[in-house]
Amino acid sequence: MKHTPTTELCAHSLTGMSYRDKDLVNDLIGERTFTDVMFTQIMGRTPRAVDLRITDAVLITLMEHGLTPSAIATRLIYMSAPENLQGAVSAGILAVGSQFVGTMENCSQLLKKVLESTNPEQTARDIAQQHKSNKQHLPGFGHHLHKPDDPRSLKLVHLAQKESELSQEHVNALLMLGKAVDEVFGKHITINATGAVAALLGEIGVSTELMRGFAVISRAAGLVSHIAEEQRIPSGRYIWETIDESIPYVKKSTT
Repeated sequence: MKHTPTTELCAHSLTGMSYRDKDLVNDLIGERTFTDVMFTQIMGRTPRAVDLRITDAVLITLMEHGLTPSAIATRLIYMSAPENLQGAVSAGILAVGSQFVGTMENCSQLLKKVLESTNPEQTARDIAQQHKSNKQHLPGFGHHLHKPDDPRSLKLVHLAQKESELSQEHVNALLMLGKAVDEVFGKHITINATGAVAALLGEIGVSTELMRGFAVISRAAGLVSHIAEEQRIPSGRYIWETIDESIPYVKKSTT
């Protein structure tokens, strides 16, 4: 029998529109916050108060990171095509990946291994040892600026630990992994913001495969703010000219 696709997200008519089971005009506009409706649309359930507190904390944390590759890409594309704001934002969003911003996905996969293990402490140590032996970057750990600890992750973990409705399983798995990392590497390596975000999103039921989506939503707002600043204080051409002057042309013979 042929499968007929369906959707539960939205329906519209000549006189109105609904998001899931709520009427957009009468139930949502002016009645609920963006975070509330966004969470419901993505997760398919009405958020608890704790879900909204954690989601807001995550979105605020991920929104802005300064002149990182994503922000630079947005500014340069906006300089090149100021009539295409959405193109500039999308260029920056493409940089949300396994190296920047989106790394909570990779950390979440490690936490899942710890949580599913019959011997979580040994599994955490094995993960740390494997990354050290292979000289691999450990997702969720380390920061080039914040030492000895990332203040953002400290605050996020503290916020989660205050919430009695959360199981604390993901948070405890992160802290257990952090302890194993310090022991295996023989020094303290900070849990960075995306590591903490992985634990917090896990606590409210966000799957590993969806976590990067929250980073995309948050970072989009941050990139719009970079465009707003670019309109007032342009830096795109300065970035371009600085790179052009700093990277020399070296003529190489092809013979």
